[in-house]
Amino acid sequence: MKEENNFDLLREHLANERTFLAWIRTGLALMGFGFVIIKFSFFLQELALWAEPNDETSVHYSNHLGVSMVAAGILLSLFSYLRYRKIGKQLSKRTFSTSFSFSMILTIIIILIGCFVFVIYLFPMICGPFKNC
Repeated sequence: MKEENNFDLLREHLANERTFLAWIRTGLALMGFGFVIIKFSFFLQELALWAEPNDETSVHYSNHLGVSMVAAGILLSLFSYLRYRKIGKQLSKRTFSTSFSFSMILTIIIILIGCFVFVIYLFPMICGPFKNC
């Protein structure tokens, strides 16, 4: 005897899969943006060497920012897969319960990267050596 399709369960699983794919796209975007930052940093380093060959005083925070963006994208992809599997099992067993820890961890990571960008890049532009803050 053939089992009937449970369309409610199917709809929930498909929604879980769409959410997973959205998280994966976000992780890929973070990784891609990190690579762009790193490549642009290398370009700026080469340009600085061309303009001032003997100046070795510049600090390259862009590399650190780019690597942290790539790492955040990798972690986001890993966490999204683990969350996808966890929710899939809960949906199959009909024991789904909400959890905000994944969203909280992601928010903290993005806030930390944003603070790093602000302190390293934007704050010196706003409160430079010739401005009083």
